[in-house]
Amino acid sequence: MSTLSVPPVLSSPRQDAIDLYKAFKGFGCDSAAVVNILAHRDATQRALIQQEYRAMYSSELINRLSSELSGNLKKAMLLWVLDPPGRDATVLRQALSGDVIDLQAATEVICSRTPSMIQIIKQTYYAKFGAYLEHDIHRQTSGDHQKLLLAYVGTPRYEGPEVDHIMVANDAKALFKAGEKRLGTDEKIFIRIFSERSAAHLAAVSSSYFHTYGSSLEKAVKSETSGNFEVALLTILRCAENPAKYFAKVLRKAMKGLGTNDTTLIRIVVSRTEIDMQYIKAEYHKKYNKPLRDAIHSETSGHYRTFLLSLVGPNN
Repeated sequence: MSTLSVPPVLSSPRQDAIDLYKAFKGFGCDSAAVVNILAHRDATQRALIQQEYRAMYSSELINRLSSELSGNLKKAMLLWVLDPPGRDATVLRQALSGDVIDLQAATEVICSRTPSMIQIIKQTYYAKFGAYLEHDIHRQTSGDHQKLLLAYVGTPRYEGPEVDHIMVANDAKALFKAGEKRLGTDEKIFIRIFSERSAAHLAAVSSSYFHTYGSSLEKAVKSETSGNFEVALLTILRCAENPAKYFAKVLRKAMKGLGTNDTTLIRIVVSRTEIDMQYIKAEYHKKYNKPLRDAIHSETSGHYRTFLLSLVGPNN
């Protein structure tokens, strides 16, 4: 469910390209005009604007944005003008081979995407960076975290809603035996079930686990695992049960306390705006008793604030 406010008139990509060129000209960039145009265009429109810009000015819009904008607005805008697979591939590349390795970001993107998304991200990653995503994961991660991520990006999973209830009960039992029932944890079982099963199946396993053993699978993951491995398992599980609730929680964490984690805030707002932002806003409001829009408003400023709020859309 996209939150993009559709422009009042059907926009012309050619006119948008001309207006952007004008905004860049002269002394300083008219950031307000740039935000006003690009924040209100969907993925198809953004791609057409870039085509027109290239044809008319023999240069790439993304390069011009990069040289004209700065700070968090620049970070957010450069991600926004990419298509979703290109954006995810870029975030992963930065997280796995940038100046600062960010395993939290890499884990979040990988473990919250559907199998078909992951296939396209892997192709885009190779096309864009001439490297295999698996190689970069292998280089930067270790242990069970590494095994889980590699299994997760390498295993085709069913994406439909049907589940096999006998298999669900068996998986719940296997996880109980591999974790809470024994001394130590059989991580291999967790990796196999979490990387091979569909989201619907995992959500059903979680429910079966609770009804059979009287405690939650999430709690078992927290007590039996740690570090990045735990983060990856929790991400897979929470996104199987309720992705909007998961992202609301991550946004809250990014804005809580002293200072804001703008990298996380940008990544989630930009990547979820055209997928499930309406649901994330509803979950955020329900859980934290405050509209997401108000939270972002108090944590940001200037054109950066205007841009993020345009993407998030009005309060539900």
